[in-house]
Amino acid sequence: MHAVSALPTIQACLSDEDCYTVENAVWAIGEIGNQDETIFAEIAQLLEKPGQSYRLIIQVLAKFNYKPAITKIQKFIESANEPTVSAAITAVSRLTGDYSQMPKVVEFLQHSNINARRGCIQDLIDAKYYDSIPHIAICPVSMVFRLRGIRLLAETGIPKGEINFEQIETYLDLVIRDHPNDLELVHEYDQTPTLEFAIRELYNTDFGRCYLGSKTILEVDPEIAGAALMATFAESAHNDYGAHYHVVKLLGGLKYFDGYELLVEALQNQAPQFLKSRGAAGLALANLGDERVIPLLRETISNTRIFDLKYACLLALKQLGDLQAGNLVVNDSDLLIQAKAKNLI
Repeated sequence: MHAVSALPTIQACLSDEDCYTVENAVWAIGEIGNQDETIFAEIAQLLEKPGQSYRLIIQVLAKFNYKPAITKIQKFIESANEPTVSAAITAVSRLTGDYSQMPKVVEFLQHSNINARRGCIQDLIDAKYYDSIPHIAICPVSMVFRLRGIRLLAETGIPKGEINFEQIETYLDLVIRDHPNDLELVHEYDQTPTLEFAIRELYNTDFGRCYLGSKTILEVDPEIAGAALMATFAESAHNDYGAHYHVVKLLGGLKYFDGYELLVEALQNQAPQFLKSRGAAGLALANLGDERVIPLLRETISNTRIFDLKYACLLALKQLGDLQAGNLVVNDSDLLIQAKAKNLI
């Protein structure tokens, strides 16, 4: 609500002993907006106080372009906490205008720490670092994080003429298709695991592990993997949004025709926690090559506002030979959907 009248009360919370109260106060000030240098100085001073959420503090100071904090922020480039280091490098780059150190932030996309991988995507967005788009596309985190990063960079850069759709189209396609072989995985197995172990990996909260499990399933015992995936879906994955997504993708990757009805159900599933699976289901159905789904995909793309679902349906319809699918969304309000549709026509 940007309640400016609340700023004095919120500012008072910056001196609270509870670090979470301080963190929320800094975040709130960042959201409300402010031009009071005394508040900026007080926020910057928190970087000298032990036990604070330094990453957020650094981000807010950079957001307000508070250059007097540069020296304090620079100290955190040597922090042992990777997300804090990423934020510090980004903030110094933004405040000084020297972006020569941003490749170090890009390197965090391949860090074993999942929080470092996720966090640096936000930092690359904040820095408007368009050169990172190809690297974001292959980072082993959830497609949601990668897609958000590329979309926000595109929505900033394209209207300004700093990048164009043709430069990012390949990477958008790659993220939406989300095949594990297209990612730069950061984990590996000492020895080839069993199919049962690889399927359990689909339930991991680190999607880097999920993608490694998916890659293994596609390569090891693909003849029996389809039935095993149907079994885990019936047992647990139907109620676990992460595993649900990976099972849906894998059934398409394996061209497991006995999963057709499950994939149609996933495409039409309106439950909010399974929205990501809908686009995956559209692409999986296209992999099966059954043209019966063309009307269903056309209906879906015409009736949804979900970006990744629209984009996935466009890719799926093209794969199935429907070369006029772009006409359905050629006047879409989203500039990326509109550009993709025009390129397909």
